[in-house]
Amino acid sequence: MLPSRSAPAPFYEKVKQEISEKIASGIWQAHDRIPSEAELVAQYGFSRMTINRALRELTDEGVLVRLQGVGTFVAEPKGQSALFEIRSIADEINARQHQHRCEVLTLERTQANAQQALVLNVKEGTPIFHSIMVHYENDLPVQIEDRCVNAEIVPEYLAQDYSQTTPHAYLSLIAPLTEGEHIVEAVRASAEECALLKIKEHDPCLLIRRKTWSASSIVSHARLLFPGSRYRLQGRFMS
Repeated sequence: MLPSRSAPAPFYEKVKQEISEKIASGIWQAHDRIPSEAELVAQYGFSRMTINRALRELTDEGVLVRLQGVGTFVAEPKGQSALFEIRSIADEINARQHQHRCEVLTLERTQANAQQALVLNVKEGTPIFHSIMVHYENDLPVQIEDRCVNAEIVPEYLAQDYSQTTPHAYLSLIAPLTEGEHIVEAVRASAEECALLKIKEHDPCLLIRRKTWSASSIVSHARLLFPGSRYRLQGRFMS
């Protein structure tokens, strides 16, 4: 009886192995952008379907991070205990198999006022970035995001296309979260906020104040306002 021969590895497995080896050897490091699908097709001579499967499986395995319209990046190693995960509104909406879109109202460089300086732990007058966005679920407004960002830590914040990605996704890539703080309140929205959320003046709202750190530095502070009838806060804890 002839000894059995193992079948050759599929092409996508070869691509996965080579990418993994480049990451393991330090050629590509955490947060590095890797070549695009088209560039990898040209490099390996395999079909786009083969390259796409390799990248998709490496993303599912946590080796890569793919941001639509931005690119594919080497993920932060999962073994680090400092990781802190907060899901973005886009991820929550997509998980419900609904359509998410974002309308950018303000995207600017400004000087920190007293309140912004306090929450970012910087001096008053320090240059920071400020953004205001409305997030929609199936064309219904579900969140106003008012965020101030430490410009020194994330210098390219204003250059991103937030119709293709979200501040949460971009900040998590550039300055991986190591600590987070949530303060939750029931509030009434201002007249302007009611108009943006398409709610009545006295409709209840849920406000989440979210502060995030990377290492020992505060990256951003976000004021997230939701219509109370369209959002619920849910968590699961184990002792």
